[in-house]
Amino acid sequence: MKRLICLACTAVGLLFTGCGDNTIRETIEYMVNEPVFMPAADFRNLPVQTTAAKEIKTRGKLCFYEGYLYISEPGSGIHIIDNRNPSSPAAVGFVELLGNADIAIRNGKLYADAFVDLLWFDISNAAEPQLLGRVENLFTDALPVIDNGYGCDYSMLTPESIGNNIVVGWTVKKRIEEIVRHPNDEMLADVSSNGQANGANGSMSRFGLYKDYLYAVMNYQMSIIDLSGTEPVKAIESIYIGDVETIFSYKDNLFLGTPTGMSIFSVANPVAPVRMSTVWHVYGCDPVVVDNDLAYVTVHSGNTCGQNNNELLIIDVSDVESPKLLVSYTMTRPKGLGIDRGTLFLCDEGLKVYKLGNPQELMANRLAYFADMEGYDVVPYNDVLMMIADDGLYQYDYSDLEKISLLSKISIVK
Repeated sequence: MKRLICLACTAVGLLFTGCGDNTIRETIEYMVNEPVFMPAADFRNLPVQTTAAKEIKTRGKLCFYEGYLYISEPGSGIHIIDNRNPSSPAAVGFVELLGNADIAIRNGKLYADAFVDLLWFDISNAAEPQLLGRVENLFTDALPVIDNGYGCDYSMLTPESIGNNIVVGWTVKKRIEEIVRHPNDEMLADVSSNGQANGANGSMSRFGLYKDYLYAVMNYQMSIIDLSGTEPVKAIESIYIGDVETIFSYKDNLFLGTPTGMSIFSVANPVAPVRMSTVWHVYGCDPVVVDNDLAYVTVHSGNTCGQNNNELLIIDVSDVESPKLLVSYTMTRPKGLGIDRGTLFLCDEGLKVYKLGNPQELMANRLAYFADMEGYDVVPYNDVLMMIADDGLYQYDYSDLEKISLLSKISIVK
């Protein structure tokens, strides 16, 4: 059977051939993402500079450091917010960086991806990051995020097809194909899982820090970058890690969120991660945070396989080789989450706040619920919760957990 490179396919007609011939002919109509290319030399000649502040148009990843909040604008750059007074945050600059999706900060250096490259900046002057360098092709298999639910045509992404170009975006195309198969062939419904087509879902941070190493998970690969020197260096060749969406560092382990479970890798030897275990769950996107040897995992619907499960899982990870699921709670559509001072902040059809304690009693210990926004990710720090949502950046004062209050909001301009 001819393989399709698509996720969402619709059979629009069937034709059975003549006597004695069991061949089935199907006309298939589907949507697929085709890559948009840019010559690598042109891409690297684009200016990387800090300009005047711009309005935020799309919610992205958050990174807070020494009073400043950095927000990625998926694909285009990084917003710089002076957050020393969270009641009155001020946008002070924007780093133009085509292809950015993730950021991390360590020891006054900001690290940011730009499609296949890694760039790093000196942020001693937080409002005006200075570009220090670029490592080309560090993320050789990185591709722009796909968020429309369609697959991509991997036959157009071979080294020969890409050549000296970089994939900088996608164009959605409708295709109509005739499929010829026999009744004993695998069913069309299985095409989406045969490895020929995949949807790429961006869900919270794909960067994690441990000691002097930056771990980046992109397009089935983990890259390990040594940050101990004057410039970042790829420590080893990228490791095949499977479909990983998020990464969280806790003690000597990395907790990886995948569409089908949470995997734990020991990084006791930072350049030789060892898989300790995996907790499987139904298909869904799942960011992870860990506190006091308990992992909190959200699973949300809306993924490319059409699952409808929305859950919060609490897992005992005191023994990383044998984690134990303690309880699962039905949620509405949970996404990012964070923990501080024994308090769980959860994006779920707004923002929900819980006092931690006995996992079996979590739902009875809800402290607050703020609705009317679609929360995406949170950073709790020093009694201030920073939450990015589809419509803006919200900040809350939780110094008094009985009276959590909104401090400010910067709207996202559509």
